[in-house]
Amino acid sequence: MPVLIAAVVLVGSLCTLDLLLTLGVIKRLKEHTALLSKMAADSPGRPPVVPVGREVGDFTAVAVGGEVLTRESLGGETLVAFFSPSCEPCHEMLPRFVEHARTVSGGRDRVLAVVVGTPDRAEEQVAELAPVARVVVESGSDAKVSDAFGIKGFPTLLEIARNEDGHQVVAGNQVDLDSTAVVA
Repeated sequence: MPVLIAAVVLVGSLCTLDLLLTLGVIKRLKEHTALLSKMAADSPGRPPVVPVGREVGDFTAVAVGGEVLTRESLGGETLVAFFSPSCEPCHEMLPRFVEHARTVSGGRDRVLAVVVGTPDRAEEQVAELAPVARVVVESGSDAKVSDAFGIKGFPTLLEIARNEDGHQVVAGNQVDLDSTAVVA
């Protein structure tokens, strides 16, 4: 009988310990949920964005079609988008971006699209973007344009413009694809 009592006490102790650990995990999950909710509210459905006012770094890239692009070649206000072939939200956003880019006054000279991925994987996105934007394809180690803008996630849509010093800076980091573009 003493062995049975000891076994019941041991099982009861283990169940109590398990209950305490479970309650601790639940508390921690609630804290994480609150943090994730705050992050989602700060940037709904978007990766970390480039801050407004950030100066665009120097870069030189060759667009599809052979045009050499630099920070200085981006005239005035320009709509800039970063996509990746391996990004599901990029595929969902791409048709809306293409429609929005068609409304940019100044045409494709005022729209830059950067596809980060191998040329063979980027082919489909490039085909959709080329009629409405100058398109640059970058692969992992050769991400000069992405580095110049400080891109941390995909998709990222930016509006850039010249500041009072004549430098290209991020003028907007939340582009409304459902409105008509106002880039002049």
